[in-house]
Amino acid sequence: MPKPRIGFYNDGSSFLPPHRRNIRRWLISVAHRENRRITELAYIFCSAQRHREMNRQFLGHDYFTDVITFDYGSRQQATASGDIFIDVETVRDNARIYGTDPKREMLRIIVHGLLHLCGQKDKTPRTEAQMHRKEDKYLALWDSLTQSEQ
Repeated sequence: MPKPRIGFYNDGSSFLPPHRRNIRRWLISVAHRENRRITELAYIFCSAQRHREMNRQFLGHDYFTDVITFDYGSRQQATASGDIFIDVETVRDNARIYGTDPKREMLRIIVHGLLHLCGQKDKTPRTEAQMHRKEDKYLALWDSLTQSEQ
């Protein structure tokens, strides 16, 4: 079985998350717990303007959002594969609005994108609540994985 490929890139932003090796291990664990196998993920960190342009071009939405996910996986083969574009500026703004740590909010959005690739929706109040519970669950997993290294 090929090793999962998880990359981190920039598009109009200089941001890259620290601890990428740990993030990769965490994402593989999350996917496994969601009964998926990661084949290839690309996390692309964008400026707000670039992200908004993509939102308009591909989704027909003219507003800022924190994450846009393009799913290339296979439900039949239970694979998670895709491009996850993250608006670094909106994530920072959301952290300020919600009173959370910006690094923690970025981890939430990173796992949020993967959960979409694992089939989790968030368009209704019920599915949005499910998504939030899963994000919290996997942030707790992050804490346990990274705490054991200290």
